[in-house]
Amino acid sequence: MKYLLILAVACIFCRWAIGKWPWELLRSAPTRSQAVFRARKLLGVEAGAGREEIIAAHRRLTTLVHPDKGGTTAAMQEANAARDLLLDDLPHPSDGSLP
Repeated sequence: MKYLLILAVACIFCRWAIGKWPWELLRSAPTRSQAVFRARKLLGVEAGAGREEIIAAHRRLTTLVHPDKGGTTAAMQEANAARDLLLDDLPHPSDGSLP
């Protein structure tokens, strides 16, 4: 019983000091490819989507989740972050990777 109490106090101290529970520290941080996958899934675009398709998908989503239309600020921020991530992931013309 003494060990359980010590363990509980240590968990609470970790949460207070670091801001995370001890078991949250064991999880690996999401990689960029996982974030890009989630952004594509949120916006509903395929892997080869271009700039115009990403922007159109973002507009469709924001009409549903905008706070003025009954959505939440968090959902709007998530939609904007997904758009920005996917647009940043596109090849830039100065890279020489576009025809």
